Amino acid sequence: MLTAEQIQAILPHRYPFLMIDRILEVEEGKRAVGLKNVTINEEFFNGHFPGYPVMPGVLIVEALAQVGAVALLQKEENKGRLAFFTGIDKCRFKKQVTPGDTLRLEVEITRLRGPMGKGQAKATVDGELVCETEIMFALGPVSPASE
Repeated sequence: MLTAEQIQAILPHRYPFLMIDRILEVEEGKRAVGLKNVTINEEFFNGHFPGYPVMPGVLIVEALAQVGAVALLQKEENKGRLAFFTGIDKCRFKKQVTPGDTLRLEVEITRLRGPMGKGQAKATVDGELVCETEIMFALGPVSPASE
């Protein structure tokens, strides 16, 4: 398991754009499972939507991408590098995510060729599917913040 502090040692994202609170499982370069506790205090709820707070779907996808990045950047040869989100295929949203929900974020890396790759991702709340998608990424240079 990785805590928020350990995640921040891997990813360059910070509040309010760090979308994961904990990593429950990680297989270096292969898969990871993370959690996002969705609270009413999230900045995006100020405008999405007043009186009817719903987590934007694109931020669910971003949370999935961050979990995938943790799996990739745990590999020794990738430590300190940046992972860039390069594409989405077959994305479907099945259920709204609202304050009080805990998002379980699962990503399996399905292809990695050089710096480019693809992963299968899904987000659930209480065992119910809320989003599934394929995500694409590219590994960049070592992050200036990690040097």
